Parts: sequence; structure tokens; C-alpha cells
Amino acid sequence: MPCLRIHLVSPLILGCATLFLPPGAQAAPQLLHSEPSQFGKVLVFEENGERCMNFNTMVDLGRQTCLDIAKPDNLVFSYTRMMISSLYVKPDPKTVLIVGLGGATLQKTLAKLLPDAVIDTVEIDPAVGKVAEKYFGYRPGPRQRLFVEDGRAYIERAHREGRQYDMVMLDAFDVDYIPEHLMTLEFLQHVKAILAPGGIVVANTFTNSELYERESATYAAVFGQFFNLREGNRVIVAGRGTLPDEKTIADNANKLAQRLERLGIDQDRALQRFTRTENATTAAKVLQD
Repeated sequence: MPCLRIHLVSPLILGCATLFLPPGAQAAPQLLHSEPSQFGKVLVFEENGERCMNFNTMVDLGRQTCLDIAKPDNLVFSYTRMMISSLYVKPDPKTVLIVGLGGATLQKTLAKLLPDAVIDTVEIDPAVGKVAEKYFGYRPGPRQRLFVEDGRAYIERAHREGRQYDMVMLDAFDVDYIPEHLMTLEFLQHVKAILAPGGIVVANTFTNSELYERESATYAAVFGQFFNLREGNRVIVAGRGTLPDEKTIADNANKLAQRLERLGIDQDRALQRFTRTENATTAAKVLQD
């Protein structure tokens, strides 16, 4: 089947015709690959200059990953920009754990920003790993390690073995939302236990979730105060220990400004999102196993 490119020819796929659309026009997504998986098909498709990954269907607002083909370093989604801006809180992590791979946007971005860091990723679906390597440029290696297993099982084992990370990023979603066992008080207690002193957890959640207040109550019960970043999604940034004050965050942002600007992160806008949550709503019930 011939494949069409919208606006430009993908540098990763050769021999395809180019279709130019009027400004503002939306083209139908063009399927590149369907990877079978025990969790549902992993689809790779291109649309309006972006390469995306999703589960089961291409027509869905909740896409797992999108890559700007012309500017692959640019962060397409606001939630990835918010998660990367957590470096304002912890600018020099040496060890990072990411739960959830998707198209490896976080992994590749952090590898460029933190060339000396070891970045471990836990992904339950081997099909996602295959797609991330073949279609999104993910390259596992000594400093970019991939573990194919359940994220909670990995974190509980790391806790038992006494391993610790400077930063833990939680970005695991199924077709609907975060798996339930990755949201509870007991799980977050394990997460806190594997944080090194001064370490932080960065969690991608939804702003329109029915569990919003309960999620807040659960993070507050484990970590106390946390940063509550919102734009489209919500990103929670909490820590083992006292979170830095506004001046420290602003100083860190200034030091990172040029590198993060190249990713599409506007410093002033990013800093405005760093609102603190002292206490969750008292009526909200903590999520438990």
C-alpha cells in the first residue's frame, strides 16, 4: 500500500509520496504499523507532520506518544513539558526510573539533558519496547536500560533490595487510565522508599479524573506537600524531604533555560505552573489496595 506524508516526507520512511494540504487542513491518520500485543494492538501512524503511538485505535484524544517529524526534539505534549520541567526541582539527578515507555519521549529527552545519568525504564508490554525502538528512535544501552515487567513489582523489589533513585517518573497508562495498583497509598509508600535523600517523584495524571481529589489525598498522605502542575494533564511533583523554595526553583530554571527552550518549554509559563498543595481535601478518601 502506498503511504502518504502530510507536509513533508518522513526521514525514517523512504519512498513515499508527499501530499500538501491547505493551511489548517486536517488529514486522516496514515497507519504505518500494527504490533500485536496481549494488552491490545500497538498502532503507529502519522498525521499532520507527527508520528504517533496509540493502543487499538488511531482516532483517540488520549494518544500515548507523538513525535514532531520535522523537529524530533520538540516536546509535542504539554504533560511531557511539565514532567521535564521537574528538573527545576531536581536539576541534576544521576539515577532516574521511569515507569512506562510509550514512544520513549521522556527517556530520549533526559538522556540528552543528563548525559551522565543512568535512566532505567520499566514497561510491562514487550510490544511497546519493539515499537519504541523501530519507530521512535529508542536505543537501550548501559545508561538507558529497559526492564520488561510490571512497574509495581519492579519497585517493590527495588525497595526490598535497598536500591534508590534520584528521580522516579510515573507515566504508565492503559487504554483508559493509570492502572489501579499504581495509584494506591501502599504503592506510593514503596515509591517513596526507593527515593534517595532529596529525591523526587513526578507523576502524570489527569485534571478531569473522577479520582482527582482522592489522588491528591493519597499523595499528601505519603509525601505531604507537593507541586500541582496543570495544563491539559496534571503532573504531581513530590519529594522525599522538603521541597525547594521558589527562589531555588527560579535559579534552577535560569540555569536550564537555554537547553529547555530548545525543547519547546517556555520558562515563564512553566514556572507559573508550580503551585503548592499543602493539604488535600479532607473529605477525600485515600486510595488503598
